[in-house]
Amino acid sequence: MPCFRTGVSAHENGALPGPDQCGRRDKPERTPVTRETKISEVKDMGRLFGTDGVRGVANISPMTAEMILEIGRATAYVCKRHEKTMRHKIIIGKDTRVSGYMLENALTAGICSMGVDVELLGPLPTPGIAYLTRSMRADAGLVLSASHNPYQDNGIKIFSRTGFKLPDAEEDEIEELITSGRIRDIRPTALDIGKARRIEDSVGRYIVFCKNTFPEAYTLEGMKIVLDCANGATYRVAPAIFSELGAEVIAIHNEPDGVNINDGCGSQHTGDLVEKVRETHADIGLAFDGDGDRLIAVDEQGQELTGDHIMIACAGLYKELGLLKNNRVVATVMSNFGFRMAMKEMGMDLEIAPVGDRYVLEMMKERDAVIGGEASGHIIFLNHHTTGDGIIAALQLLTVMRHHEKPLSELRAMMTMYPQKLINVDVKRKPPIEDLPELQTAIREAEVKLNGSGRVLIRYSGTENLCRVMVEGPDEDTTILLTDSLVDVVRKCIG
Repeated sequence: MPCFRTGVSAHENGALPGPDQCGRRDKPERTPVTRETKISEVKDMGRLFGTDGVRGVANISPMTAEMILEIGRATAYVCKRHEKTMRHKIIIGKDTRVSGYMLENALTAGICSMGVDVELLGPLPTPGIAYLTRSMRADAGLVLSASHNPYQDNGIKIFSRTGFKLPDAEEDEIEELITSGRIRDIRPTALDIGKARRIEDSVGRYIVFCKNTFPEAYTLEGMKIVLDCANGATYRVAPAIFSELGAEVIAIHNEPDGVNINDGCGSQHTGDLVEKVRETHADIGLAFDGDGDRLIAVDEQGQELTGDHIMIACAGLYKELGLLKNNRVVATVMSNFGFRMAMKEMGMDLEIAPVGDRYVLEMMKERDAVIGGEASGHIIFLNHHTTGDGIIAALQLLTVMRHHEKPLSELRAMMTMYPQKLINVDVKRKPPIEDLPELQTAIREAEVKLNGSGRVLIRYSGTENLCRVMVEGPDEDTTILLTDSLVDVVRKCIG
């Protein structure tokens, strides 16, 4: 993740003088702003690109209109190297945040200023932009979204023309063009400036794509489905897709107003979905996040299914049909211990990647796997798409239900969730965990007590001075006791 200050007022940032006792502000001294000054400000911010693009509070560095314009210019410059007989073009999509209007215009201006055309898709799920980048033969696809974060945040993700996330090398080049200031010296003029236009049928194209991932042999007729659209990018496409496949659809949190995205709803807040499923006696509830690349499900009894449950159910069917390449699934260290046990019992191989969909995808390609994902609900089906897609994941889960003719509660029983306790500990420093003998001894003692019926995971946050202590065990009491004991040791060593 990029390093930047968030939630800081202009006064706290030193941009404005302080008020006197009458509330007036002293006239600020004029400091000449040079090209070199602006470059140093970018450098002081730290690395621009994190593991999932650029993200921060809208209108605070790096998510300012000025920086987004620069990112647009640098991205267009890199993309113009692609060999092409026609004009170069980049497509832009966004979620429903109010800041999307400001940043979309800045991004468009930056791209056009480099002689590349822009095609605007409007609000559309992130995986929809990935698909259309490839389908429309664009040089790149840019998404303005902060995923499951609250409305005041925003971000930018970049997809290459293949529909995959932009390679690290090209992200590094874009960042270097900005931080060095080189991009400011490259300015096409007159007829070489790009044009922008809005694409009116982007929603329809993505709907067709998603529907084609659901087997023709099945329909959703007779099913009642509740959709929680998180007041985000799925608010139009999701109800259309599931109703066109025959389901009775009840949509909630599908009226975005620019500030209610992810607000007490969606994949991270399923309370309303659970209540609506029980109230309407629905067969299934589906919760997406703000940009539509995650899925959490709720069964007919109102019980939640995580990404782990969904992967187990889908992998089981894939194996039965001979579609599970190399009998392999990729997950992360955050997957529940019960997921690992279920994979073993079902005779499937499990590969563990670092946390983050980028790393899951890298390992899937490296190990030739078609299913991979995270417990948070970000699931990739490489036989259908190049990135995680909440709607496609939902359609695969519904395929399993239709194939086995079983309620979702029975599929949920394929995996037993182990009790989990996670505590974030404030730390003063981050030495390698293996270099802390006392902590290593405590970890070994905890693992002996678990005796193969759980696990210990201790790791640092990548963006904060936190050490995450997690234990999964056979019962609540054991799990809590061991977690608290390990937390005490962490605090003693580095707290």
